[in-house]
Amino acid sequence: MPDFLLGETLLVDKPLEWTSFDVVNKLRGTLQHLKLSDGSRPYKKIKVGHAGTLDPLATGLLIVCTGKATKSIETLMGLEKEYTGTFTLGATTPSYDAETPVNKTFDIAHITTEQIHQAAQTFIGETEQLPPAHSAVIIQGERAYEKARRGEEVKVTPRKINIHDFEITEIAMPVVSFRVVCSKGTYIRSLANDFGKALNSGSYLSSLIRTRIGDFKLSAAHTVDHYVDAIRNLHK
Repeated sequence: MPDFLLGETLLVDKPLEWTSFDVVNKLRGTLQHLKLSDGSRPYKKIKVGHAGTLDPLATGLLIVCTGKATKSIETLMGLEKEYTGTFTLGATTPSYDAETPVNKTFDIAHITTEQIHQAAQTFIGETEQLPPAHSAVIIQGERAYEKARRGEEVKVTPRKINIHDFEITEIAMPVVSFRVVCSKGTYIRSLANDFGKALNSGSYLSSLIRTRIGDFKLSAAHTVDHYVDAIRNLHK
């Protein structure tokens, strides 16, 4: 029997177009409204949080902690991450992914398979990366994406990241499939944008799946609906 107050670590397969906060709010709300046969609501004031944001257009592993397990969120956020996904070459978008329309197009006729594989290798190791303007980075007390969506200039500062592995798994121009293993704080959207520049072209992130966080794997995760049903059936 799970004890959500003592603390549970839930592995969620985040659905497409849900924000990470949507997942947290759904699970928190389900717990808070759970009523026992005696009319009590044991989880009315429970803490629930996630250990690392996934963008709305990304799917895959999201770790959600409840109760006292929320104290481990910072540690979990620091773990190595693994992603698979696709870049679309020859174009860029303001958000560096498919959330916003293409704003520039570029030639890709000069790009060879060898150049794509070579470009990936140049990103391996410790480097500095600029987060996207459309990101949750806080600037003067406000999320960067809120300023960007209003058309305001967003000045982000570079952060140190470490890309441990960057593998090109398939090329079907203009789409390039990849697998990346990286440190905390890495924006795969920024990697997509920088990857296009490295090829003297453009690129944006067209799909993304988080497959691993530390030793936690997507294969062990469940859907939001699975957890909602499990919580509601706890005390029946």
